[in-house]
Amino acid sequence: MAPVLEKQLLGAAGAGDNNNEDEEGQNLWSSILSEVSTRSSSKLPSGKNILIFGEDGSGKTTIMAKLQGADHSKKGRGLEYLYLNVHDEDRDDLTRCNVWILDGDLYHKGLLKFAVSAQSLADSLAVFVADMSRPWTIMESLQKWASVLRDHVDKLKISPEEMREMEQNMVKAFQEYTEPEDATPSSPQRRAPTAGDDEGVVLPLGDNTLTHNLGIPVLIVCTKCDAVSVLEKEHDYREEHFDFIQSHIRRFCLQYGAGLIYTSVKEEKNLDLLYKYIVHKLYDFQFTTPALVVEKDAVFIPAGWDNEKKIGILHENFTTVRPEDSFEDFVVKPPVRKLVHDKEINAEDEQVFLMKQQSLLAKQPATPTRGATESPGRTASGSPRPSVRAGQPTVSGGSPMTAVKKPDPNMKGAAANEGVLANFFNSLLSKKTGAPGSPGTGTGAVGTGVQGSAKKTGQKPGLTDVQAELDRMTRKPDSMVSANNIPPPTENEA
Repeated sequence: MAPVLEKQLLGAAGAGDNNNEDEEGQNLWSSILSEVSTRSSSKLPSGKNILIFGEDGSGKTTIMAKLQGADHSKKGRGLEYLYLNVHDEDRDDLTRCNVWILDGDLYHKGLLKFAVSAQSLADSLAVFVADMSRPWTIMESLQKWASVLRDHVDKLKISPEEMREMEQNMVKAFQEYTEPEDATPSSPQRRAPTAGDDEGVVLPLGDNTLTHNLGIPVLIVCTKCDAVSVLEKEHDYREEHFDFIQSHIRRFCLQYGAGLIYTSVKEEKNLDLLYKYIVHKLYDFQFTTPALVVEKDAVFIPAGWDNEKKIGILHENFTTVRPEDSFEDFVVKPPVRKLVHDKEINAEDEQVFLMKQQSLLAKQPATPTRGATESPGRTASGSPRPSVRAGQPTVSGGSPMTAVKKPDPNMKGAAANEGVLANFFNSLLSKKTGAPGSPGTGTGAVGTGVQGSAKKTGQKPGLTDVQAELDRMTRKPDSMVSANNIPPPTENEA
């Protein structure tokens, strides 16, 4: 009996050891499976979407390509697709975030069905881009694209219960916003949800807060904020204008529960902040940047921070406008300045110009000469110059001076007077050109005598000499007239 009992006890002990080994193996596999499931649940989710809306030329593609780290110079049409690489440094995990950029033309709004569906709406973030270089278009653009997204969401086949749950999550996230200073810097990058946290006091929403709840987070991005200085210089914008614009945008953000950020790709302003806030809203990364409202071109207001009282601080600086005034009435589009380009004038070739003038002159009728109509005693140029000067060659009989020298028998007295004047001016010319003792006519001799007398006294011939000459010609008018009646060839020969 004893050997039989011993065998039974040994067999029972062996069976117990096998059961323990099986249990240990099952526990090992269960622990491995639980670890794998834990790691898979902690991975970054895929399939997140960013929906970009804005006008053409507002900088939608440029700013998202900048966040992607690529120089995206090409611009597509319709619906563009990009992606952002999201890296979780704490868990060494990497995923891609889809970026859908809708064209600025409303004609392409139907393409939204390829970007977001009823299943992917809950994993989406809407970004409305406003162009700060054209501030007069901001509010109209925001209202337009918000209505486009609203219409698309309404067309999606989402159950009312699911849509109500998404809206309640938006309200909860807005109400539970806390200042980022409360977060410790040593905390991990991703926020680990803890169920044991005490719920804080939830403040009720304001009257104009989340009145247009889309069920997804919304972000307003103002691009080209470096144009603020240009608006001040060229369009006379003042601090009051920028406060008025900011107040209207912030009130729009309250209605949709949206955040607001001013950026500038040119100056690389707030681009890193924009990326961190996007991944914070989509992947629940920790975010430690507080609201920034001091600099007018670098404003940042996270969703849930703002309210009507904080916006009212901007209204205290208004002097020429009231907060309830229309946006379009105060932020007016400046008149378009037409650039007037001065036409370049090319000088015509000289020879071409002269040929044209020659052809014009040839077409004109010939005009009669003035010599026949001039009064006797005057040359063709109209000046009472003498016909012959001392030392000059004889003039031919057909010259205008010969015609002037012929007296008119009906105008004997006038001819005599003109002869006296001609002789007088001839004597003055002889004083300038002739020299003492030079050969010449009788008139030249008289002029030489007058010049010699002037030299004796050491003075220039003045009014006294002229008066003496006139007296002499007055005493002998007959001799002067006879001298004028002599034909020119005889006078020249003498």
